[in-house]
Amino acid sequence: MSMVVSSIGQGLLWAILGVALYLTFRILDFADMTVEGTFPLGAATAVTAITHGLNPILATILAFVAGSCAGLLTGLMYTKGKIPVLLAGILVMNACLSVNLRIMGSANISLLGKKTIFSNSFLKSLPNYFDSVCVGLILMIVITLLLAFFLQTDLGQAFIATGDNPKMAHSLGINTDNMTILGLVVSNGLIAVGGALIAQNNGYADINMGIGIIVIALASIIIGEVAFGELTLNQRLVAVICGSILYRLVLLIVLQLGFNTNDFNLISSLILATCLILPSLKNKLHLSNVLKKGLTPYDRR
Repeated sequence: MSMVVSSIGQGLLWAILGVALYLTFRILDFADMTVEGTFPLGAATAVTAITHGLNPILATILAFVAGSCAGLLTGLMYTKGKIPVLLAGILVMNACLSVNLRIMGSANISLLGKKTIFSNSFLKSLPNYFDSVCVGLILMIVITLLLAFFLQTDLGQAFIATGDNPKMAHSLGINTDNMTILGLVVSNGLIAVGGALIAQNNGYADINMGIGIIVIALASIIIGEVAFGELTLNQRLVAVICGSILYRLVLLIVLQLGFNTNDFNLISSLILATCLILPSLKNKLHLSNVLKKGLTPYDRR
């Protein structure tokens, strides 16, 4: 039971990445590679700040600012510098490696003996494996509600329109460049927060924490979409959170089957590939059944 609860807690913490990437990957239709640099950037910033005596909450906010700056740089390179999407993200991601080393001063930093968000007094009465559940649940409720509210505003609708059809949005007077930059700033800021929280939960920050992060975030999105089907935009945010939890539970099952933790990246890729193939396979089976019945593919009776 403790392992299941712990996996749910991990799923809630990692869901921050899924929700953040959803803003750029699904809404803006922007393949942002910056995330593999901003995740360890958030971890490095928060852990370094905590080791220097800063309050963990303020350190996490500082991580958000650092991640937002990285997202802003990617946005400016793409919109103003006219650098291709993937290349802009890769350049900033690569730059973050040096920045992270500058911030930490070494390849990794431990939080042993330091106070973190997870050592807060209100969590002391609970078992250790409930810490991540409580913190993750509170943060995801706050983040999801704020994003849902934002997407219902005029600014949020302009943001959605930019992702749906940039040319049409521009013809309606929407500054699509600003909307793209806004999405990258918010997304990478939240990803940095995810990195800060994961680092505090693990008790250390490492320069290589960002490797494979985009696959984990994508897995949350894809699993949520495959598991719950057609949903409204707000419901999709919740589906991403559920997808992150399901993904962590699948990894737990894989561990129980005797696989090594070194295989996680391979397993993550296989899970993501399977989830991406399933909708296409389902459509092909549906079309095959329709044709066998002598109906046209467009017959919905």
